[in-house]
Amino acid sequence: MKKTVSLLLAGMMIFSGCANMNNMQKGTAYGAGGGAAVGAAAGGLIGGDGKSAVIGAIIGAAIGAGTGAVIGNKMDKKAEELAAIENAKVEKVTDVNGLQAIKVTFNSGILFSTGKSELSAVSKNELLNFVNKMRDMPDADLSIYGHTDNTGSDAINERLSAERAQAVASYLQKCGMAANRMTAQGLSYKEPIASNDTAEGRAQNRRVEIFIYATEAMVQSANRGY
Repeated sequence: MKKTVSLLLAGMMIFSGCANMNNMQKGTAYGAGGGAAVGAAAGGLIGGDGKSAVIGAIIGAAIGAGTGAVIGNKMDKKAEELAAIENAKVEKVTDVNGLQAIKVTFNSGILFSTGKSELSAVSKNELLNFVNKMRDMPDADLSIYGHTDNTGSDAINERLSAERAQAVASYLQKCGMAANRMTAQGLSYKEPIASNDTAEGRAQNRRVEIFIYATEAMVQSANRGY
């Protein structure tokens, strides 16, 4: 318990001085902050819902002081490119190592018909665009999460969210994304971003999120300065 509190405090100390930093400067702070343990604690604080603590995987390689800055710069540029995709919401988040990652959210109303897991023609074009924009970042991996609202039974929502996440992963693979770069998981209605008491809130909760995060190969390259 004391160790956890210490890690959280360490993460808070890092972020207390980051309010006016750009993302590249924040990346340097993360790298200098001591790697995976502090990153996981700080990530949990930032995420609010705790999911930030499971973005990515613990990196076995040492994370140098300048590594976060290099990766942060790469992620900044990629986020700008991905923001051009129609109907995609792009946000900058933090992975378990305290390194910058990217969250891309597609509203399931764009991707799927109500209650279905077959991708729409429009969404296929947008997912192909996503793959094309990711071709120059082969050293990043993806976690794909499907979400539903709370309408229907637990069993239905668990199945539907998993099928939708897998449908996105399968189509990305068909478009050229390597299968070993991706994981897909359904989270049912466990992580709402809006109230399920209104139609508007339920529409926001029905979504697929793609998290893009650094692999050990990217960390090793960043440790060398590129």
